[in-house]
Amino acid sequence: MPDPTTSAATASAPFPLPPEDHRRSPYTGWTRAHWEAAADALLDATTPYASPHHALIALPGARPSSSGPRSDGLEGFARTFLLAALRTAGSNGHASRDRLARYAEGLAAGTRNPTTERHLTSGNPDSWPGIAAVRQARVEAASIALGLRLTRPWLWDTLDDRVRARLADWLLPALTPSPVDNNWWLFGLTVGGFLRDAGIEPVRAQAAIDRALTRIEDWYLGDGWYSDGDNRAFDHYNAWALHFYPVLHAHLAADAPLLATYGDRLRAHLAHYTRLFDANGAPLPFGRSLTYRFAATTAPWLGALTGHTPLAPGATRRLASGTLRHFLDRGAATGNGLLSLGWYGPYAPMLQTYSGPASPYWASKGFLGLLLPPDHPAWTATEEPLPAETKDTAEPLGPTGLLLHSTASDGLVRLHNHGSNAIHPAPDPYYARYAYSTRTGPTAEDAPDNHFALLIDGRPTTRGPATPHSQGTDWAASTHTPRTADGTELPGVQVLSVTAVHGRTELRAHLVTGAPPGTPVRQTGWAAPPNGPTPNGRTARGLTAQLHPVHGYETAPRQTPTGSTLAAPDTHAAVLEGTTTSDPRGTLFVALASLTGDPAPAPVHTLATATLTGHTIHIAWQDGTTTRLSLNPRQRQTPGRSG
Repeated sequence: MPDPTTSAATASAPFPLPPEDHRRSPYTGWTRAHWEAAADALLDATTPYASPHHALIALPGARPSSSGPRSDGLEGFARTFLLAALRTAGSNGHASRDRLARYAEGLAAGTRNPTTERHLTSGNPDSWPGIAAVRQARVEAASIALGLRLTRPWLWDTLDDRVRARLADWLLPALTPSPVDNNWWLFGLTVGGFLRDAGIEPVRAQAAIDRALTRIEDWYLGDGWYSDGDNRAFDHYNAWALHFYPVLHAHLAADAPLLATYGDRLRAHLAHYTRLFDANGAPLPFGRSLTYRFAATTAPWLGALTGHTPLAPGATRRLASGTLRHFLDRGAATGNGLLSLGWYGPYAPMLQTYSGPASPYWASKGFLGLLLPPDHPAWTATEEPLPAETKDTAEPLGPTGLLLHSTASDGLVRLHNHGSNAIHPAPDPYYARYAYSTRTGPTAEDAPDNHFALLIDGRPTTRGPATPHSQGTDWAASTHTPRTADGTELPGVQVLSVTAVHGRTELRAHLVTGAPPGTPVRQTGWAAPPNGPTPNGRTARGLTAQLHPVHGYETAPRQTPTGSTLAAPDTHAAVLEGTTTSDPRGTLFVALASLTGDPAPAPVHTLATATLTGHTIHIAWQDGTTTRLSLNPRQRQTPGRSG
């Protein structure tokens, strides 16, 4: 059987691993023993960076986070403690006992004299920042509380009463209303769940739990999808936060009614989410905090743990092991075993201001599967293929405005964005592009990939917030008001955009209204590397990107350098250009695009024929099926596909 998880990589994890088992794991070769070995190695690599009494773990890095070095040290403690807790609880207390002793010492030292100091060069070298003094401490409190809840018989119950009292005092401020109105509410829920179980301020703890669940209810839009606040941010935070904390809390509390509600939502989410993983193991690089990497496997493991999953047990392990191995085989852990700030290796353009040297260790959540006993079917069943390698898929993702698009021949997954936006108003390449894939990344410095822009004084406009317009079985549409490079909206100008997909083919159409006649426009395609060396000296699988003009563009496609992405240090993308007309109904621009890993692919224009009648597009796909699109900014469309 071919091994798509490892065929693109020639290296391996930077630490010893057990022999592979290709009978039980024909796709990845990995078993539970590999996960245990990886967890141990990742933990051991951080040990030399601990403070004198192990309360802070200050990892090396090019820059601190915006919260300062002391908060970063707390982050190192909290996030690795969560990994140690999962490793301990998953072995029923038999593993990581020596590590737990060090973390116990750290819990005592960190809470002895909490500080408002942000730097490690002043004050007690072990003191934690207080939650009231440093907002980020609230985030880390959730990992500490969850770790304590998971290891209670082996850690909390053995601590001195004075240490327990200090820990409780340090944690209690996390029960106050969240200072950030998004998934942060769930940190209070997680701290409240532990404190309630421990009998500490149970009324306050329950109030924090109820408050958090009430707040996120406002953001649940159905079909398993939450927005991350009062916005339209749909990304991995659905999986590793908005589902993770409520479902795991309900599971640990043995609260059957609560688990039924949030577990059903998780199952619905996984029906979409598990399709966003490439056959090679890569999750989709879309949204923020991507340096958490294999934390993307948290929700699939959680579904297996609670029984709320559409995946067979062997498919769950195939997905999770494929993703963990994908990153470890491609340099996510440095030669000294530390997780770097980046994707495959260090990559600064994808980071946020809150990202510090220990931030990648939120990837610890991806080890949730260790809570499943060794004889659980998710560990013992034979691996099964992923959805991406079983059939071609074109599927709108519930209320998000996102269109899933994958092809079984190469196992490549693409996502077309017609409704998800960044949580902040500034344009963000990890949300604002029209398309993303599991083998490319958005450009950071040069011409934006997968973008449609008006050129104002020679500079491309940015995409304003995308508002979903309509969708069908194989297409999705959105509108936006373009913004100039300085962020000013173009008054009276609107772009109605639609993407239709079939096989590897994409039809991209944009109707521009309100722009002066003669305004230049530009469409770019996928930013793909040339065949040859990619990060860490490996050889690229042959990615071919194509872009072909159909209507409105006045030039043949030309290639332009698009610089580095998280997937490759050097990329190029095709460019089409045209100008708006004086038609009062607007100017329509149509192109065909493709990104494929198939060898020697046919030109994309041979895969579909588009016929225009006014602003209605009739698409005849190569296999005889058809799609009809009517671009009317004032009229919402209904599905129009026949076969």
